[in-house]
Amino acid sequence: MSAAIDRLVAVMARLRDPNGGCPWDIEQNFKTIAPYTLEETYEVVDAIENGDPQAIKDELGDLLFQIVFHAQMGREAGLFDIDQIANHVADKMIERHPHVFGERDAATASAVLVNWESDKAAKRDAQAKAENRTPSALDGVTAALPAATRAIKLQKRAARVGFDWSNPADVIGKIREEIAELETEIKDSEKNRDAIEDEMGDVLFATVNLARHLDVDPETALRRTNRKFERRFRAIETRLAAEGRNIADASLDEMERIWDEVKAEEKRQNKPISRPT
Repeated sequence: MSAAIDRLVAVMARLRDPNGGCPWDIEQNFKTIAPYTLEETYEVVDAIENGDPQAIKDELGDLLFQIVFHAQMGREAGLFDIDQIANHVADKMIERHPHVFGERDAATASAVLVNWESDKAAKRDAQAKAENRTPSALDGVTAALPAATRAIKLQKRAARVGFDWSNPADVIGKIREEIAELETEIKDSEKNRDAIEDEMGDVLFATVNLARHLDVDPETALRRTNRKFERRFRAIETRLAAEGRNIADASLDEMERIWDEVKAEEKRQNKPISRPT
């Protein structure tokens, strides 16, 4: 390991030291730290999407610290350490890149993915055989993934064996069908919450399917829309505050009018400049 990594590992060991370490760090375990690991991962993604190199460096450091934190807990329990983690992933990457470290050919990125998925599928089949069960195309899709990300992975796996719509128009038709079923449940006088949740899930799943067919990552698209909503909503608050008013006292019509104004201004600012002919 580099001196910098050695230093970070030593810092983590000191924080976890029962004799004079940090009480909070000492109390943690894999489960309690997991949410922070996930949070730091999303903060790396946010920094990348904002195009801020300094923030990317900072957030990658925070994520690296999370990995070292888990490694330290693993070392204390006699399970693994940072060297074993690094060597294991290095071995795995060498095994999964035979076109670089071996004799297999893969001249394009798509060919690499085909080989990668073929090797992973073979391992999944071997695992199913060892467990004396029928292998599934859906084996290995982690349940802990964000729902939209897991939905897209499940759909891609199913598509590989032919269980898929042929074009986006078919998926749009499915979305309309699912919305109609949701409307039926909403109109039900008893308002069965489980049924509504079930149909709402179907609408979301079908929408994710459309995103996949359009080659759009649904998590990225929704994060983009979240930022857009936040930007425009804050603009409403700012304009009303400039008038000495609180947004809670404004009518919905007023808020929608300002929203439309902000939206129009953004479109004007983002409009491509025509080149002279």
